[in-house]
Amino acid sequence: MSITRPHGFRAIGLDAGIKPAAAPDLALIVNDGPRDTAAAVFTANRVQAAPVLWSREAVADGRARAVVLNSGGANACTGPDGFADTHRTAEHLAGLLDVSAQDVLVCSTGLIGERLPMDPLLAGVTETTQQLAAGAAADAATARAIMTTDSVAKTAEATTPSGATVGGIAKGAGMLAPQLATMLVVLTTDADVDAATARAALAEAARTTFDRVDSDACMSTNDTVILLASGASGIAPSPEELTEAVRTVSADLARQLVADAEGASHDVHVVVRSASTEDAALAVAREIARSNLVKAAIFGNDPNWGRIVAAAGCVPESVAPFAVDDLSVHINGVQVCRAGGAHRDRSEVDMTLRETLIEVDLGAGSASGDIWTNDLTHEYVEENSAYSS
Repeated sequence: MSITRPHGFRAIGLDAGIKPAAAPDLALIVNDGPRDTAAAVFTANRVQAAPVLWSREAVADGRARAVVLNSGGANACTGPDGFADTHRTAEHLAGLLDVSAQDVLVCSTGLIGERLPMDPLLAGVTETTQQLAAGAAADAATARAIMTTDSVAKTAEATTPSGATVGGIAKGAGMLAPQLATMLVVLTTDADVDAATARAALAEAARTTFDRVDSDACMSTNDTVILLASGASGIAPSPEELTEAVRTVSADLARQLVADAEGASHDVHVVVRSASTEDAALAVAREIARSNLVKAAIFGNDPNWGRIVAAAGCVPESVAPFAVDDLSVHINGVQVCRAGGAHRDRSEVDMTLRETLIEVDLGAGSASGDIWTNDLTHEYVEENSAYSS
């Protein structure tokens, strides 16, 4: 179980006929309360899809009763008509649930620039309200319905020491960049918390998990991460407890996103230590993670540390000060670079493992930061060269 593991939630996913081929493409998650607390974070892309614009406004009051999500179309760059489609979806579901449309959040994922087929979508929304359930089958159906190029559904859950539960589902397999990714994530909890606590917990959790996933430096128009709290457990965990549980679920889902990155053959963890500040460490880690030369080397099982230090050197000194002679690099535990030069022979590095660990020490301070990414493969190019065909 995942999304309905916390008390107070029902969900379902089904085939509404939004995608050209038969496949689950519509999901609904409902918070039965007694609380209707909600928080969300969204893409930082200046081009934002209609559902993002709607949901950002709707969740501003810290409340939501339902989230409706579709795959098979992003409803991005569709103008006023696309926004009207999102509004119409929220109004339709609100009428069925007897709630305000402002308490309905909407998420979409898929191809940009095409409007959604509203007749099957709205009919599907009606059907989802009739099939809502709690349990493993409902959770699995919901997670499948939001998939696009994902090869597997992504779910996670955790429990606070005080006994409140957090569950979650996610979709995403490419365009994973900072300020989230091409992801839709819904987290649920039965904790009894207010909106301010939920916002703080989600913001901190996203900062250290979803914001640290950078598959291909491409930022989506539809990124959304939502946290719903029902209060159904009657347990009010401390803010620290809640944040850690939300972070645990978010970290699990973020790691699953990287593991399912389109065509990837290596999951790559870039860790930068001894930086002047955390921001400096993250800047260097992100530069390395985004380097196509580094990614291609990893795909070829080549522990080419020269490409790693070259990428680190692309970060301006004003952002991440360090001396070249202080640089060291470990790849999968082998120190291949020391004091800015060659150390142990790169042939000692085992690159056949699925997970590649790159550790860079800047020798400039005590701060650290990390980024998860993946290699660049033929399959990634093939997948993204024919996405709209």
